[in-house]
Amino acid sequence: MTKPLEGLLVVSLEQAVAAPYCSSRLADAGARVIKLERPEGDFARGYDRVVHGESAYFVWLNRGKESIAVDLKQPDDLALVRRMLSQADVFIQNLAPGAAGRLGLGHEALRREHPRLITCDISGYGESGPYAKMKAYDLLVQAESGLAAITGRPEGPGRVGVSVCDIACGMYAYQAVLEALLLRGRTGEGSALATSLFSGMADWMTVPLLHQDYGPGAPGRVGLNHPSIAPYGVYACKGGEEVVFSIQNEREWKRLVEEVLQRPEMLADPRFADNSARVANRPALDAVIDEVFATLGREELTERLFAAAVAYGAVNTPADLSAHPQLRRVTVATPSGPVELVAPPVEIRGHDFDLGAVPAVDEHGAFLREEFAA
Repeated sequence: MTKPLEGLLVVSLEQAVAAPYCSSRLADAGARVIKLERPEGDFARGYDRVVHGESAYFVWLNRGKESIAVDLKQPDDLALVRRMLSQADVFIQNLAPGAAGRLGLGHEALRREHPRLITCDISGYGESGPYAKMKAYDLLVQAESGLAAITGRPEGPGRVGVSVCDIACGMYAYQAVLEALLLRGRTGEGSALATSLFSGMADWMTVPLLHQDYGPGAPGRVGLNHPSIAPYGVYACKGGEEVVFSIQNEREWKRLVEEVLQRPEMLADPRFADNSARVANRPALDAVIDEVFATLGREELTERLFAAAVAYGAVNTPADLSAHPQLRRVTVATPSGPVELVAPPVEIRGHDFDLGAVPAVDEHGAFLREEFAA
């Protein structure tokens, strides 16, 4: 199968999560990705050793790349990278703001020299403003962006259990690079792109922010419940097992009341007349749901929810996800042996996934130094 980005060269001066996420998706789409690592390797290689001795994050985000270890303080290595960039279509970097420029690899200098080059600078808070020089890691940005304040139970804020700020930033960078490639196809000109962990999460925080700026204030922490839709959350059934279900419109509310709760009189109760009323009277609503659910075992309850076409799900653990019948996997080679990863979310019908191997540090160094020799 011909991949959409075959023939494109991406050079990525990257570490950690956000930039490697972007470049790994470009690699999945067929681009040749050269990963520039420090001599000791991307520090994400040492996050943990859970995957046959390899780091989980590194295995996930570095498939399909070529690795070369370079010391950019050494003139020969810097010259080597500049020769790579003279042939590259895309350059991604997530050094500290200003560091690439001090090396002569800033977007302004590179694009003057190579007008077709697309540069993508990834930072924590952006390259200007009072936070530009602040170090930014995922949990810090979760807190700084307000995400932690609306996550968790009423007793206190919580961390989202995966690196959402890094991942969001990497997704936006990938999206922007693809758009820049399309634009270059029409104009012949590259683009200078910039994004940050903070800006990506700020976009994700738009709805709570609009509630803060235009409404009564941002929603509070409600645990595994929706702050502005009711009923939408987790409820215990007979035996203590938990089920999450969601009501999105008045048709679903009518089916829930009549077929699941079997309390048709609730339809005439002004406390539950519409979603706004139900949110305002959530304790009374939950009391009725809890009373009914306490009489139903999980199997009987889910049968009622399914028959009424009410959306529901289980409160699964990662162990449950590992055995989930809908989970698709793909095998990827690593320096320590094959690993079963989650398959890319988007399928191309009629084609199997063909993902490259995860490289060892400097695995392709000798080859690349010869290919891009002066």
